[in-house]
Amino acid sequence: MKEKIAFVTGANKGIGYGIAKHLGLSGWKVIIGARDEKRAESAISELKQEGVNVLGWVNLELRSIDSIEQAAKEIANKYAGLTLLVNNAGIPGNMGVDSLHTELSDIKETLDVNFVGTFALTKALMPLLTKNEGRIMNVTVPSEISPYWHPLAYVASKAAQNAMMGVMAIECQQSNTPLEVFSVHPGPTTTDLNGNMSLPGFHDIETVGKKMAELINDGKNHQGEFIELYPIVKED
Repeated sequence: MKEKIAFVTGANKGIGYGIAKHLGLSGWKVIIGARDEKRAESAISELKQEGVNVLGWVNLELRSIDSIEQAAKEIANKYAGLTLLVNNAGIPGNMGVDSLHTELSDIKETLDVNFVGTFALTKALMPLLTKNEGRIMNVTVPSEISPYWHPLAYVASKAAQNAMMGVMAIECQQSNTPLEVFSVHPGPTTTDLNGNMSLPGFHDIETVGKKMAELINDGKNHQGEFIELYPIVKED
């Protein structure tokens, strides 16, 4: 049986932390991707107290191609048995403005992190994951526009990420590449990304992390799927 080793980006807090925790509690060995050593070490300490087998952490700044390349090299050298990449890390962009008032700089920065950075990391780790017949799970939102919640920079960056997933999945199928690529929309979740917003229909990190781990562990092939855990609901 191959090892179950997961690299979860942005795992020092929020949904990434919840995913790392519940993967660990279900038998996975976990690598934390984070930008800050202090926050990473704090998360590792908490996860270990919960009984999670944390192999270590890797410094990752999705704004920097150099950082991404260094992180991929470190993973290949230290954790050659990697079988799962969870692309969770991202930035919100300015969620408080409409499209007319969205700055071009905000569009560019959000795309650079959420799409370009995520693609660069995925590309860098694909050879290792393919060798290990692994999987890539992207944490994203629907490309279809919700009438209730639609910050342009963030939604556009995730739509690009969804396109990446679809293209990679179909290419893996066509070439018989032993790599599974799929995406999950956790639904409205109370996190730092949205200012800890809590409205009817929102879920907490614990609930979402557990359900994502259950999805990863369900034994099914989700190649090319976009899975919604909890759809966005109308705000009251």
